[in-house]
Amino acid sequence: MDNNAAALSAIFHALADPTRMAVVQRLGKGSATVSELAEPFDMALPSFMKHMGVLEESGLVRSMKSGRVRTCTLEHKKLAIAERWFGKQRAAWKSRYENLDDLLTTLNGEDHES
Repeated sequence: MDNNAAALSAIFHALADPTRMAVVQRLGKGSATVSELAEPFDMALPSFMKHMGVLEESGLVRSMKSGRVRTCTLEHKKLAIAERWFGKQRAAWKSRYENLDDLLTTLNGEDHES
């Protein structure tokens, strides 16, 4: 597996969980402390930290500790990897649909000539 495929797999794994997806959405609005990120979730802090670990391992989130406060930031460049992949998929499917439309037009034209 090449580096991009491994990164993409880690990103999709991280985003597959609703808690982690919500954290990424929140961090899209700006940096936040772990306490702020954990607040909306009904789970113990150690459980929440496991989610944060997955997000950091995927590269989607970076955290910095200052004293006793850990602040998290979204790594937009990692999200761009997934965005580019979706763009390529969208282009491939658009091309396939256009080819199908052309085929259907051709077949309909042949049916009318018979």
